[in-house]
Amino acid sequence: MSALICGSVAYDNIMVFEDSFKNHILPDQIDILNVSFLVPELRRNFGGCALNIAFNLRLLGEDPIPMGTAGCDFDVYSAWLEKHGIRQDCISVLDDVFTAQAYITTDIDDNQIIMFHPGAMNFSHLNKVSNLSGVSIGMISPDGRTGMLEHASQFFEEKIPFIFDPGQGLPMFAGDELRQFIDLSTWVTVNNYEWELLKSVTGWELSDIRSRTEALIVTRGAEGSVIYTNQGDIEIPPVKPNVVNDPTGCGDAYRAGLLFGLMNTKDWITTGRIASLMGAIKVESHGTQNHSFSMESFEKRFEVNFGKSIR
Repeated sequence: MSALICGSVAYDNIMVFEDSFKNHILPDQIDILNVSFLVPELRRNFGGCALNIAFNLRLLGEDPIPMGTAGCDFDVYSAWLEKHGIRQDCISVLDDVFTAQAYITTDIDDNQIIMFHPGAMNFSHLNKVSNLSGVSIGMISPDGRTGMLEHASQFFEEKIPFIFDPGQGLPMFAGDELRQFIDLSTWVTVNNYEWELLKSVTGWELSDIRSRTEALIVTRGAEGSVIYTNQGDIEIPPVKPNVVNDPTGCGDAYRAGLLFGLMNTKDWITTGRIASLMGAIKVESHGTQNHSFSMESFEKRFEVNFGKSIR
């Protein structure tokens, strides 16, 4: 099977402020806020949902097809993708904008100030699902608003089953648009906060989504996840990471596990457990694309954690 993953392409610029924001912000002067934070450390990570998911699916031995839009500063990222054998033929590079950028500053209390420049992501609708043949499964992850809407319709028109993964893009859509996404999709995946928001905006409950999709997958962080199907609800236990270094991107790693299970016709219990293990492995490394493993080691770790073979 061949997976087409529609989503963002981005650089994540990570900075650490070695003090507390609260020590430098005067509450009674918030209306004239003018502050500057010295950040001795800066890390620039490769990110974006489409490429994070593709990176993890590649680690699992598949040949994913990420679809997204990048900007004039994409050359360094392109070299990284080439090094890791990730296809780039469905990534459109635009010369007059920058690749999407996240600027994340964290203080010693784990408070964060995040700025996000969408850049080329705003033009994701220029890519067309129909331009590619041989796709057997798809995914809609956070991307440009118009692109997400159009790609969902294109997957449906091409009769390609797909996972709807709204993520942090969920607030961009009104209730009728989210209901349409769900009606067009085959599977839906959200975290527990997004699940509550999805219910609130659509006015739909579990029974409504269960009747329209083959499965709803809700992740719950360290508490594992739940897969709701018409045949019953499946509790997926968490995998305890060897060390907790950085949770950023663990949701994308989990989603790569879902795709892998579906592509290889695994049952939902096995698929969810593969996804859970992928999330744990990601948490052990800083950045969203700096972890690695062999399939042999992955299968051994799966058996140790779950007491059965992945096969």
